[in-house]
Amino acid sequence: MPTLLPRSFYLDSPDIVARNLLGKLITRNLNGERLTGRITEIEAYLGLSDPASHSFIGKTARNAVLFGPPGFSYVYFIYGMHYCLNFSCQPEGEPGGVLIRALQPVAGLDTMARLRGLASPVKPKLLCSGPGRLCEALGITLAENGLDVTRAKSPLRVLDDGFRPTSITATPRIGISKAVDMPLRFLMTAPDPGALSSRRSHRH
Repeated sequence: MPTLLPRSFYLDSPDIVARNLLGKLITRNLNGERLTGRITEIEAYLGLSDPASHSFIGKTARNAVLFGPPGFSYVYFIYGMHYCLNFSCQPEGEPGGVLIRALQPVAGLDTMARLRGLASPVKPKLLCSGPGRLCEALGITLAENGLDVTRAKSPLRVLDDGFRPTSITATPRIGISKAVDMPLRFLMTAPDPGALSSRRSHRH
């Protein structure tokens, strides 16, 4: 039975939280249906010491979630067309966060395809590969900013079902113009398709 990640999970620095989030499940309750995806790509943003972080400029109305308690969703709109999902990290008052870059769809694929305007069946990789795509597939907008993802009744939660990546690759972050050389983008390597399918069955 998957377990809900507690607030203490998000207390560490964003780079540690990001690594530990790989392989975890994001589940979104939307109109009574549960849409779920496994985190396969993520980026860490270190806060006041990181020029690429939204919190680098100090606390504003837009980035206030990053300065609050850990374990809350931070959603922002970018390029006038995409939403991006992040989670706050570190103790309250110490800004930091992680950007969810890609998911492997696990449940609710038909609804994800509909939300993305794609005809089913569709290749799962096309549903949640990229920050904007995954937000669209999960129906995440600015209305989901500031949700407590550690609360059992939250419409957006992060769960641990025991899955662990066999290896993790770190690379520089992409799509940014500052602090471009920092290796804070993390991608997971799955154990093997059979193990995953058997498990499935029982900027910021």
